[in-house]
Amino acid sequence: MINILMIEDDTEFAELLTEYLAQYDIKVTNYEDPYLGLSAGVKKYDLLILDLTLPGMDGLEVCKEVVEKYDIPIIISSARSDINDKVEGFALGADDYLPKPYDPKEMYARITSLLRRYSKSENNKLVTPKSDFELKGDTIYFKGEALSLTPAEFEVLSLLVKHQGITQSREQIINTSRTMSMDSQGKSLDVIISKIRTKLGDNKRIQAVRGVGYKLV
Repeated sequence: MINILMIEDDTEFAELLTEYLAQYDIKVTNYEDPYLGLSAGVKKYDLLILDLTLPGMDGLEVCKEVVEKYDIPIIISSARSDINDKVEGFALGADDYLPKPYDPKEMYARITSLLRRYSKSENNKLVTPKSDFELKGDTIYFKGEALSLTPAEFEVLSLLVKHQGITQSREQIINTSRTMSMDSQGKSLDVIISKIRTKLGDNKRIQAVRGVGYKLV
């Protein structure tokens, strides 16, 4: 059985999702109060579904605290449509962001996909050498040296670093960027990737996955 922690103050919405996921042997434990959710033993759960608009504590603060203390995948589930919330959520360490309203089938698909990738990532930690990349605040280090990056380059590379070895679609990368040109996003992304490769001095570190996007190896 998959055990999911949910922090959501819309009890009716939480109940509907809980009932739907139960048919797939997924148990959801929901807390309306974020403080109670954080004290519920987060590490015993397989995944966290997190709302942003919560009583007493913003969901982004919850996300930040969970990422700092626990190793658990996070899906943000929110009706807040501000792109800045989405970007900040990813920057804090959330793994996925699903805007409300959504079909429970999509949440189920995202849960299974994320847990599958997360499981592979955990297994790979046993054999994968330490990464040459390190992310500290607003600075990315490559082989111990701080990289001089534009805001757009930092946004793109930080996403790839956080999900190293996992392909990120062009849409995922573009949607997390606040500075990329809205007029020619696809072209802008390719230009940014090219500039990052130049600054790394290694064209093979960022691989293009045909028809999908890019991944950091």
